[in-house]
Amino acid sequence: MSKCIAFHSYKGGTGKTTLAANFAALLAKKGYNVFLLDFDVYAPSLQSYFEIDSKKWINDFLFEKAELKEVLLDLTHLIEGSGGSGKSTGGQLWVGFCNAEKEEIFKLEGRSSRLNVFRRFIILRELLSYQYKADYIIIDTSPGIRYWSINALVVADVLLLILKMTDLDVVGTRALVTEIYTSLTKFGAMSFLLLNKVSGYCIPYTIQNTTVNGTSLSGAALEARSLLPISQELSETEMRKFLTNETGMKILSAIPCYCDIQFSRKEFLTVLNQPEHLFAKQFEQLVHAIETI
Repeated sequence: MSKCIAFHSYKGGTGKTTLAANFAALLAKKGYNVFLLDFDVYAPSLQSYFEIDSKKWINDFLFEKAELKEVLLDLTHLIEGSGGSGKSTGGQLWVGFCNAEKEEIFKLEGRSSRLNVFRRFIILRELLSYQYKADYIIIDTSPGIRYWSINALVVADVLLLILKMTDLDVVGTRALVTEIYTSLTKFGAMSFLLLNKVSGYCIPYTIQNTTVNGTSLSGAALEARSLLPISQELSETEMRKFLTNETGMKILSAIPCYCDIQFSRKEFLTVLNQPEHLFAKQFEQLVHAIETI
């Protein structure tokens, strides 16, 4: 039985799409059959991340203009041999892109077609589960409380609510929990907080490239967390308690802010391109947490 996971947030800029793409890629690398769907219908961006031109879109399937096989792109070649192994893991990565043209966005918003399009969305999930034998279906949703955001959450088994540690994020996340997540969890969905871009972990560039007695410290820079003062570790514990008390939700993972990742053009595939980076190690832990749910 497949597991459908939706990445959601109160507002944009939380790194939701980057997290969803890295998560899907690592699952595929671990041998799972994974389908990543860009359902941020108001501002889809996965296509620009992967730099691939798609001939058919998820929109075309929803409006019965294309078969599902025409919409899905097999990007398994991205994970084969990643990390220097040179071996196939047996996993597969398929991606479905959403059309970013404003005319297509308006069509999805059309009230007269909403019900039928939503039925097609449910069919899409069922086809992936039973015909395509998906182990995981990863959905990147639109932020906030919007029609298609809620629909994406409704069909998911696990809801990952992404936020940064800012007042606006915390207040908005609390509102989402009260207005939407509480109802969804009553019908069997599991929801968790995923804290992203936690401050205090970045090591300045000058430190990363320092040498002592002829020995480079660049390797030590990857151990950023171990260089934190005790006060930083304590503040993270306090932060977790605060968010749990504010939202009533468990924090599944807290992913630090790494400057070298944030400013990388290929940040969405860091788990493949830099498997030894602490950012990738955080995703290893996140995958393990999802596997055991």
